[in-house]
Amino acid sequence: MAGDDKAATPGVSVIREGSTEKSTGAAANFTGTAQVEGRFQREAPARIGGGTITFAPGAHTAWHTHPLGQTLIVMRGHGFVQQWGQPAERFGPGDIVWIGPGIKHWHGAGPDEAMTHVALAESSNGQSVTWGELVSDVQYADAVGHQPR
Repeated sequence: MAGDDKAATPGVSVIREGSTEKSTGAAANFTGTAQVEGRFQREAPARIGGGTITFAPGAHTAWHTHPLGQTLIVMRGHGFVQQWGQPAERFGPGDIVWIGPGIKHWHGAGPDEAMTHVALAESSNGQSVTWGELVSDVQYADAVGHQPR
C-alpha cells in the first residue's frame, strides 16, 4: 500500500533514555572527564543535533564556535560559560544558555561540582561545531575564581 511506506516519511521517533552508547569526550575537545550520552543528529532537511553531557568537577570544553549558535539546557549541578574576551558566567539547574552564531566560547562544570546539560546545535553545510584550542588551566582558574558561589 502506498501510504504504508514508513521509510518515505520521517514520522516520529523516540530515543529512549539509556538506549544510546555513552562515550567519553575526546581529549582534544575536553579537559577532564565529560561523558556524552543520547547523541543525535537529524537528517536534512532538519539541521538539529545534540546530546546530554555530564562534566565531572572541573571538566570543561575547549574553546569552540557553532555556525548557527548553541543552546544549553542545564539539568543538574552548576557550571560556567565564557565568551572569548569576556568574564565567565555561572549557571545552574533550570537555566538555559544561548551562545550566538560564531561566538568563541567554552562551558563546563565548576571546580567542586559535577554538571549535566543538554546541548543543542544546528548544522550549516554539514558542520555544527568548530573546535579550537584547549582552555588553559590559568584561563579556567581565572574565569571560575572571579565568580560568587
